[in-house]
Amino acid sequence: MRSIESKRRPAGASEQGFTLIETSIAMMIMMVAGLAVAGLFTYSIRYNTGGTERAVAISIAQQQIEQLRVVDFNDSSLTVSSSTVLSPDIASNGRTYRVIRTVTGSNNDNGGNPTLKTITIQVAPMGGGFPVTLRSVRTSTTKGAN
Repeated sequence: MRSIESKRRPAGASEQGFTLIETSIAMMIMMVAGLAVAGLFTYSIRYNTGGTERAVAISIAQQQIEQLRVVDFNDSSLTVSSSTVLSPDIASNGRTYRVIRTVTGSNNDNGGNPTLKTITIQVAPMGGGFPVTLRSVRTSTTKGAN
C-alpha cells in the first residue's frame, strides 16, 4: 500500500490552467473584435436607413412626375415658373418630405409660347438627408402658327 501512496502526487500538482494575465489578454482581444463588429452593425443600420429614405423620396417624386405627365401640355400646373414648393409637405414611412416643382420652358414658337417644358421634381427629407431630383421633358403635340 505504501508503494501506491508514494506514487500519488498532491492534488493539482499536475494540473495546469490559464493564468489571470492570459485570461485578461484573451478577453481584451475578444473585446476589440466585438467592438469592431458593433461598429460594422451601426454603419450598416445607418446606410440601410438612408437607402430606405432615398427609396421613399424616389417613390414620391415618381408619383409627382406621373401626375404631371397625364395633364394637358397647356394646363396651369405646367405653367413655366420659378421653383414652387408644393404644400402641404408629404408624410410617408414616418418621415416628412418637402416637394419642390420647377417647370422651365424652351424652344419658343412664334407666339413666344414654349414648345418644350422641363419638369424638375426635388424631394428632400425634412430634418436632414439627401434630396432626390427627377426630371421629365414634355413637348407640345401641336405646332404654333408659322
